[in-house]
Amino acid sequence: MEAVFALEMPAVETRERLVGFVDGIVSALPHVRQRENAGLYVRGLIEQGGRKSLQPTLFRLEETSARYESVQQFLADSPWDPALVVRRCAERVVPELGVEAWVLDDTGFPKDGKHSPGVKRQYSRTLGKIGNCQIGVSVHAVGERGTAPLGWALYLPEEWCADSERRARAKIPAEVEFKTKPELGVDLVERAAGWGLPAGPVLGDQAYGDNTMLRERLHQAGREYVLALGGQTKVFPAETVFAVPERTAATGRPRSRPRPDREPEAISDLVARVGSGSAQTVAFRDGPDGNPVTSRFLFVRVRAAHDWQKATPSPPREELLIAECPPAPTSRATTGSATCRPTASPNGSPGSPGCAGESSSTTNSSRASSASTTTKAAPGSAGTTTPHLSPSPTASSPWNAYAREPRGWPDTPPDGAADPARLQVLGQPLPNLPPTRRPQPTRAPPLPPA
Repeated sequence: MEAVFALEMPAVETRERLVGFVDGIVSALPHVRQRENAGLYVRGLIEQGGRKSLQPTLFRLEETSARYESVQQFLADSPWDPALVVRRCAERVVPELGVEAWVLDDTGFPKDGKHSPGVKRQYSRTLGKIGNCQIGVSVHAVGERGTAPLGWALYLPEEWCADSERRARAKIPAEVEFKTKPELGVDLVERAAGWGLPAGPVLGDQAYGDNTMLRERLHQAGREYVLALGGQTKVFPAETVFAVPERTAATGRPRSRPRPDREPEAISDLVARVGSGSAQTVAFRDGPDGNPVTSRFLFVRVRAAHDWQKATPSPPREELLIAECPPAPTSRATTGSATCRPTASPNGSPGSPGCAGESSSTTNSSRASSASTTTKAAPGSAGTTTPHLSPSPTASSPWNAYAREPRGWPDTPPDGAADPARLQVLGQPLPNLPPTRRPQPTRAPPLPPA
């Protein structure tokens, strides 16, 4: 008995710790019945069992039908704010992670029907194609010891927002309005920023980095960011001069807003024009063997060119573009220009190219850091945009496969005359394989003479 008791003690202690943790998280809910139902639902999710839908879950826990109705009402109709639970969990878990970054991303949830809120045929990067799914935007804190969610938001397409009957059937609140995925994402970041959690640069891919509004809101909120950008995104180079045009007419109101002295250019064209002569060697991540991996990066000051035709009271904010350069940078044969990964910063100080390897990235920060920071030192980044130049085209490059020579028979000479001895081998059975049993066609008997 003593041996059995010694083996069971760790499980009992673990269960008590887990119950205490869940009780602390759900204590943010305002009503006692909500807290009971939340704890019961979490217990059903983490205990053993097959299906995790509500009815079989409560059946395994030997709960009554009245409890099922209560939990169903709690999950589907009860007016409680899920942000209360998310915040309580984040405040408990995130400080233990050793936060290095906040990751902004979206996930697709495949669906078979058409009644789930926000479901439609749309592109999902999770599926890698267009499919019937829901899209959820999320922000996670990422650290050395794991990750923790900071918020989720369901993307509701415009057709769903405009269909009042469909919204009513799906129980979508009237105050919910259409928002793009970048708008949902930056709302989550701003909300979590007010919780007093350990900060980290916001990381995201091109779907978020190309959005100038998102980068501007992150800057106004004092958040660092490293976001991917596309090579065709247009920016103003550092030498662009913004000045108020001189008055050309004797009448009319004089101009008061600065205008650029040139048109913007695509990041890929800018990086190709600057070249790799001024690139710096930077250690940007650790390799499989633990040794730092280095590459050459360009650091170029730029200004965003979103809606640049509309005169604004002040010039666009300056950011820093970081472009990863291959050993021998060459433009793609199909476009004539290199692809890149951009980033931007208000103070122009180099940051951590933590998104190296993607199409582009943008970073914003208020403090400088060493240009040799690794991926793990991303919180010290200082607002950058990282363009990635394509590698030199080679015979083995996937995008250069169309340039390969056509293949013929094995060892066929250039003049096209194949070796009869080699071709004869192809008709024989391979060694160690059973002979083929393919039936041979029978010849039709000759017709009798007329």
